[in-house]
Amino acid sequence: MALEVEMFYLYPKENSKSHKTDQYELVNEEDIPVLRRGQKFTVALRFNRDFDVNKDMVKIAFNYGPTPHPIKGTSGVLRLDPSKKYSIDNKKPFWFANVLDGKESNFMLEVYSPPSIPVGLWTIRIDTAVKTSNQPSTVFNYEGDLYFICNPWNCHDQTYMPETRLLEEYVLNDTGKIWVGPLGTSKGREWVFGQFDTCTLPAIQLMLERSGLAYISRGDPIRLTRMISKMVNSNDDDGGILNGRWDGDYDDGTAPSAWTGSVPILHEYLETQSPVSYGQCWVFSGVCTTICRALGIPSRVVSNLVSAHDANSTLTIDKYFDENNDELPYDPNNPSGEDSIWNYHVWSDVYMARPDLPVGYGGWQAIDATPQETSDGFFQCGPASLEAIKKGQVGFNYDVGFMVASVNADLMRWKIDHSNVLGFKRIYCNKYHVGRFILTKQPFMYDYNGDRDRQDITSQYKAEEGSKAERLSLLNAVRGTEAAKRFYDMPEEMEDVEFTLQDLDRIKIGEDFSVVVRITNKSAEYRHIKCQMSAATVYYNGVKAHPINKDEGEFNLKPNSTEELRLNVSACEYLDKLVEYCIMKIYAIASVTETNQTWADEDDFQVIKPDIEIKVPRTIVVKQPASISLKFVNPLKKNLTDCKFHISGATLVRNQIIVHPDVRPGTVIRIDTTIVPKTEGEQKLVATFSSKQLLDITGTAKVDVVAREE
Repeated sequence: MALEVEMFYLYPKENSKSHKTDQYELVNEEDIPVLRRGQKFTVALRFNRDFDVNKDMVKIAFNYGPTPHPIKGTSGVLRLDPSKKYSIDNKKPFWFANVLDGKESNFMLEVYSPPSIPVGLWTIRIDTAVKTSNQPSTVFNYEGDLYFICNPWNCHDQTYMPETRLLEEYVLNDTGKIWVGPLGTSKGREWVFGQFDTCTLPAIQLMLERSGLAYISRGDPIRLTRMISKMVNSNDDDGGILNGRWDGDYDDGTAPSAWTGSVPILHEYLETQSPVSYGQCWVFSGVCTTICRALGIPSRVVSNLVSAHDANSTLTIDKYFDENNDELPYDPNNPSGEDSIWNYHVWSDVYMARPDLPVGYGGWQAIDATPQETSDGFFQCGPASLEAIKKGQVGFNYDVGFMVASVNADLMRWKIDHSNVLGFKRIYCNKYHVGRFILTKQPFMYDYNGDRDRQDITSQYKAEEGSKAERLSLLNAVRGTEAAKRFYDMPEEMEDVEFTLQDLDRIKIGEDFSVVVRITNKSAEYRHIKCQMSAATVYYNGVKAHPINKDEGEFNLKPNSTEELRLNVSACEYLDKLVEYCIMKIYAIASVTETNQTWADEDDFQVIKPDIEIKVPRTIVVKQPASISLKFVNPLKKNLTDCKFHISGATLVRNQIIVHPDVRPGTVIRIDTTIVPKTEGEQKLVATFSSKQLLDITGTAKVDVVAREE
């Protein structure tokens, strides 16, 4: 009779230590193995009788997908043979198993998986037969789950990162920061990635199955991360993870600013098997980074302060004005959409080799899960090599041109001119406005009270702004983009009057402010100036919300002199018109009668809101309840309704939601709650507050968890 398998054991906890997967809750709480490809692991096998190498045949098959096949790399078939010993040959990677210990019916095996196999859920089938018998094989199907993920510690894995110490940050760190907010007031927003949570890998498996990506391609990080950028949003079908929304109306879901991390999103996606409402760019990026880190792909969140959305591939951000200096509400050169400037935009970088590109274009690659423009018919973006972006190599895969524009487009203003071949003349060009800072979290640092952990990686995306290298790379991109050539070939206009719109950085909520334009006449003649100034509230993606104040006038400016124009805005004029994130935009446009010179500029700023103060005990004992408190003061002169706190912390608490009664103006809001930490060491607690009238109130605290005394 053929052998029967009585036991097959994968030693989840023991293997996890060498595979650096011991933080996965699936391993620790559910005994589910999570293994890195391209690395040996130990299994135990027991039969119902003694194994005879001359009579018995045992095949162990590791299978992936519905139709696994060794040639496609979706199946690895091993034969049990104690007489053979294999060594790793990474030039011809294949599955093998060596017998470490074999006595009669019990065997201890060392199994090796190749470093390019697909990632996700695998199955195991063991066939046993008697070599001289015509009877069919006896089949044993392993009933447990088994996950294989990428191995960036293995130099033969395409995700290999040579500076392996950085993997502690880009793969194993489960809490980080995402920089949000306009240029002058951006700050690191805490985010719990939670890549080791029990729901994360099952949710990713659901995403993989719905993605349509071929099983054979799920081991290729290029195709895998491109698919992730498509599936984190739900614009193409109902199989994606997140619905996006930017209009401030979130009554039928969760406000993007209320999320504290990725785990509650992935948990809801897994439970409902439907897209979760709602996300915005930093939420898409946070979830994208969680998925990549969970799959072993090094990843970091990237924030671009003053980010361009080029809707028509001109590598410019264009705004158009009529003869009266009023802005046109549409783009005459792109009826299907219009360019925009986002106060900030967030995407993810992933690290990998790029065998599809020339040598030197591997390393960090940008992927963007926020649905902005389609690529190959889907809302997906990247991976785009940072080196290709920096050099303006728009012909390289994938979406390099769109990313070049995001970080380095020129901002152009156009005014109707019927004598011009384009129907408009260029009245203003700012070569320095877009991509002011590109930020990520500094490895191995976490600043609970400030931004000392901010890392400026602008130089990885483009040469120094205004340098010859920066202009050459942009013009290289222009040469490879037909639509861009027409816009960059326009001649410059003569200018002898200088206009400056003074930037506003930090205004506390409830304070007055002024729009100030400084005008200098550099000529030896009088200049007649017409000027218009205004202020409005906007959403962070640049879409206007409500006008606040507007003024216009004209005057004569003496030769070689300077004047300042001022538009005062009081708090009572803007408080009721603020929308989420409390961002305002100031505008100014002016023209010179004698020379037809026209100038236009704008600036965004954010009013400052209070932070949540979190108080925790100095030390907390692992697996024992501990009390914490949260508080802040309502800064508005109105009641806050539909109040909610969201509290999260990897291994501390999974998205606790606390509903709070309405809050009167100027009142201190305070709540008390309990957390129960699962593991020892330094942990991070993240909280958000949301209401109908006030969003995006956040806070974080360090939690020191110690062992129980015996």
